[in-house]
Amino acid sequence: MKHAALVVGVLASGCGSVDRVAQEELSLEARDEMFQTLSGRLMEVIQSDGPAAAVNVCAGEAPGIAQAVGETHGVVIGRTSTQLRNPSNTAPDWAVSALADQPTEPTFVEINRRDLGALYPILLLKPCLACHGAEESLDQTVLDALATNYPDDQATGYAEGDLRGHFWVEVPPL
Repeated sequence: MKHAALVVGVLASGCGSVDRVAQEELSLEARDEMFQTLSGRLMEVIQSDGPAAAVNVCAGEAPGIAQAVGETHGVVIGRTSTQLRNPSNTAPDWAVSALADQPTEPTFVEINRRDLGALYPILLLKPCLACHGAEESLDQTVLDALATNYPDDQATGYAEGDLRGHFWVEVPPL
């Protein structure tokens, strides 16, 4: 009988618990990889082909990068903003109320009592202004690429350091 009580105690304390710290760490690892991969690819294309080509990277390659990062880490990851460039980047339902305050620090939300939702701010760096800066300062080739890829673009008019949007990560129980 003691053995059965021990097994029940172990099951109750270990198998069913959710390790929030591990989930937060995994969300940060996924966010870091997404940022490094996407920004690295954007900088590569900007240097070789100019900023207008970077618009095509965001339109064509960014979703695949997010999917690959998600598969590598066992999470779902994406980007969103209150001023969308790509209408496919709307926030997941769990993130909508947390994003209302436009948090500038990492924010964590419990989803379904087990999954973790993480929001990480995206602050604009100087190179980002080539596509997200004041419209009158953008190169005509960038404006043309934006009009072609994102006819309802809302993602210009930013300055260096502005909050552009958020990475969001959904992490299952670990």
